[in-house]
Amino acid sequence: MRRTALTTLTLAAALLGTQPATAAAEEGWEPAPSTPWDVAAGVRCDFPVHGEPVVDEVVRRVLSTYPDGSERRVAYKGDLVIRVTNTETGAAHDADASGSAVVEYRRDGSQLWAVHGPVLVGVGEGQGTLPRGLYIVDGVYTMDISATGYKAVHLVSGTTDDLCARID
Repeated sequence: MRRTALTTLTLAAALLGTQPATAAAEEGWEPAPSTPWDVAAGVRCDFPVHGEPVVDEVVRRVLSTYPDGSERRVAYKGDLVIRVTNTETGAAHDADASGSAVVEYRRDGSQLWAVHGPVLVGVGEGQGTLPRGLYIVDGVYTMDISATGYKAVHLVSGTTDDLCARID
């Protein structure tokens, strides 16, 4: 598994090299906008949280499909900053989630992410290798999301930043 993860990460890094926006559009990249979201108290943090993109230049490119045409592997890259707000107090933090990833969407509903750089990860109680919370996970890593939503984060090299603590 470790060799597969490293091979996937190497492939992701090669595929997601920075390119001018015009070249990206010419090669099949398309906008992949994020939407605002809300989570109730106790779901991720001890208080209710609102997230909203303040910078969103994420693009995606379909790398492969299943025989029925549904997406199998998709690459994502681009600048993304999410303002994460404690809606009880108004405390907010602008979280840089501008990482790049190749995501494999599996037939059973599970996903495998090969990531380079920061990505926002939300984890429910007992639903991951990280404790319940909202995190910016930064570095080189994979995240295996089961069909039931369990998130197993495997850091090759990187850090986690607890956003709940930043806006408590």
